[in-house]
Amino acid sequence: MRPLITFCLLAYSFYSFGLETKILVRAKAKDAKFIGSSIGGAHVKIIDELTGELLASGITSGSTGNTTLIMKTPLERGKPVTDKNTAGFLATLDIDEPVYVKVEVTAPVNQRQSLIQSSTQLWVIPGKDLVGEGIIVEIPGFVIDVLAPRAHERIALTSLENGKLLIHSNIVMTCGCPITSGGTWDADQMEVVALVKINGEDLKQIKMRVTETSLFEGSFTPTEVGNYEVTVYAINSTTNNTGVDKVNFILN
Repeated sequence: MRPLITFCLLAYSFYSFGLETKILVRAKAKDAKFIGSSIGGAHVKIIDELTGELLASGITSGSTGNTTLIMKTPLERGKPVTDKNTAGFLATLDIDEPVYVKVEVTAPVNQRQSLIQSSTQLWVIPGKDLVGEGIIVEIPGFVIDVLAPRAHERIALTSLENGKLLIHSNIVMTCGCPITSGGTWDADQMEVVALVKINGEDLKQIKMRVTETSLFEGSFTPTEVGNYEVTVYAINSTTNNTGVDKVNFILN
């Protein structure tokens, strides 16, 4: 009788009181490294898919990981691509039965113009931690910042040097990894173009080139005053990574 009572108490304890269950979530930039502290991290939500309850949330922190291991070492089944310093968010859930969850990742959290949201679903079992490599969610794209012209900048047409208006844009991977000509993240594989509008009408397309690490430049010779909009896009057709940023300015 006593063993039966003990078993019943254990079963009651398992199903009546939640068990701490750890889940490690990582955000990995498509064709690049992990999204961590150096770019502000990725925002993670763990949501009960049945009820919509938010079970945990937080920001990934840590390093982008080992470049050689992630980018240059052939991938083998079961072989880790992370180390103890690689960025992640460790959540501790208190659950008393298996829960079907959505892991939702938004990144890079501090680069709002380039935010991408990705998610996956899985079952979480009470007391069965999902750590080690963790749950890796891929974030595609580029982080693009149009640096010049500045937002809503007023520029005198007569002040332009040699009549040319320069467009500068900083472009990095979503983990912050740099883009250079011939580098690990190769600018020569990318198409970067500025689409120019004046007063809402298409004006021209300008091919931009990399001039230094992650900095792309293009120029054109405007002949009219008005309200201008520049959309800079980047695409790598090999990896299918894309990104966009826009700026509006005034020539007078």
